Amino acid sequence: MSHDATNWAIQRRGLKPTTKIVLWHLCDRFNPDFGCFPSQDRLAHDCEISRSTLNEHLDRLEEEHLLRRVPRIDPVTKRQLPTRYILGFEEGFAPHDPEPCPETGHGFLPFGQDAETASEIATIPAYLPEPCPEIAHGNPQEPVSGFCPDPCPENAESRVRNPDTNLVREPLSKPVKEEEGAQAREADFERFFAELLTALGFAANATLPAWWQGWPARTHVRRWIEDIGLSRKRIIEVATETRADHPNPPDGPKALDRFMERAAQRDAQTAIATAKGPRSKRRRKREDAPRLSDDEKAAFYAKMVNADGYLPVSAINNSIRDLMLVRGLVTPERLQMRGVR
Repeated sequence: MSHDATNWAIQRRGLKPTTKIVLWHLCDRFNPDFGCFPSQDRLAHDCEISRSTLNEHLDRLEEEHLLRRVPRIDPVTKRQLPTRYILGFEEGFAPHDPEPCPETGHGFLPFGQDAETASEIATIPAYLPEPCPEIAHGNPQEPVSGFCPDPCPENAESRVRNPDTNLVREPLSKPVKEEEGAQAREADFERFFAELLTALGFAANATLPAWWQGWPARTHVRRWIEDIGLSRKRIIEVATETRADHPNPPDGPKALDRFMERAAQRDAQTAIATAKGPRSKRRRKREDAPRLSDDEKAAFYAKMVNADGYLPVSAINNSIRDLMLVRGLVTPERLQMRGVR
């Protein structure tokens, strides 16, 4: 992972959201020493899109001169290795030149490979109009796509484009009200995000740090609402509270995760205590029943002694016996007869 690479991706403007997500994940996989070469399966999994959709966005990024793809072939097994992605900020980057160069061979290799990187794919044969019998695949001049009817036995079915089961796509039309509602919700969230930045101490026209720019910061803030369960008002309150101990604005939303999680825990504990409150009061009322007076105790147990029913010996202690004798409710003979000493 390279912070410089991801910052560069965040600062690119004019891209569609999914295209920018693909560029950001490519930069996230960039290694300053070795470069960027994630597999398409890994990149599609990171971006949560299909491989066919991924290739469409990679084409757009290459058209915008933000990257160049360099396919690689294992010289021994003839299997295709993960593509090498040369990003626009790398030193010596040159975008794809559609015109072939006879001196360097630039334009004859897939994705516009030039002489600087031609050594990486020296094992790729020149343009062949017929399928290559060595690797049992179609024309190596063309990128992998959905135009090959049969899967490649060397590369398995993962090399065949299969976007979904419905091969007939009809144009989708969203209702106007639904689009207007989505735009209104997005505008409302932008107002909330601006209010959050103000609560954190950012000036209205100040240049924000990279970690507060673009969709990654907004997605992170949305998680406080959707995953932790905080309301927008509560998020603003917590952000304002953090200013007391941390006067300087945080570098990014991740710095506030601990404060937001603690606030959510406190709110949950308060809600539980509030829910248990009435029950506890009712329980205390039942437990705090009025106690019997000495006269009532003596009368109650005297009735048991004078009756003929079963009387456990341990039911009457010395205090109760004395209370009954003092009040004359029982006689010593009756107590002795009932086994009370």
